[in-house]
Amino acid sequence: IVLQLLGQIEWFAFSFPRLHYGFATILCFLLGIGMQHYFELRMRAFSPALGEARLQALQARIRPHFLFNSLNAVLSLIRSEPRRAETALEDLADLFRVLMRDTRDLSTLGDEIALCKQYLAIEQLRLGDRLQVQWDIGDLSPTLLSNAKMPSLLLQPLIENAVHYGVEPSPNPTPIQIKIAKTLDKIEIRVVNHYHRHASLPSGNQMALDNIRQRLSLLYDIEAQLTAEIKGEQFEVDLVFPEK
Repeated sequence: IVLQLLGQIEWFAFSFPRLHYGFATILCFLLGIGMQHYFELRMRAFSPALGEARLQALQARIRPHFLFNSLNAVLSLIRSEPRRAETALEDLADLFRVLMRDTRDLSTLGDEIALCKQYLAIEQLRLGDRLQVQWDIGDLSPTLLSNAKMPSLLLQPLIENAVHYGVEPSPNPTPIQIKIAKTLDKIEIRVVNHYHRHASLPSGNQMALDNIRQRLSLLYDIEAQLTAEIKGEQFEVDLVFPEK
């Protein structure tokens, strides 16, 4: 079309008297293929850096709110139960250390479980007998727990959500169920907590879940998934990701 329009201009027709439409079309096609290949290579070169930057931004948003509440709980124990306060501070230090970890470093399933148990021990200071945790890790071997890789702070935010939205609104003892299993080459995690229908809490819950979904997408693409649904009086979150 461009050649047809330019051909009507006298100086262009005089300057290129033997310009063939077929040759020009093939030349433009080859130039287009070359430019497309160039931009694809450029995108591949820059996309890892952009993906890592986005992952770091998502990781930076994970700032467990319990850390601030837990400091107050520890302060209240310093005089009455100094040994217990010391243990809680050691757990807090471990959690801070994980928060400062490089997002490119993967943790193990065993380390994440141990970290979550430290977190729950701290929350027990605030919630007392209201926090009831039921762990079910089936027949997972110590070798699997130490070898299965996963992003750091992937399980803890799910449990924190269960504590915040399932246990805190209730004046009575409320259970949280955590089930971890291995199916083929996938690790499956299920966290279940009580659902309070009249509590206005779903927005913050969804923000945390969306953050985890985006992190999974950047790290595993379609190999991992996170689903959440309300089943009767329970809120159930299922997390699936590759073992390695």
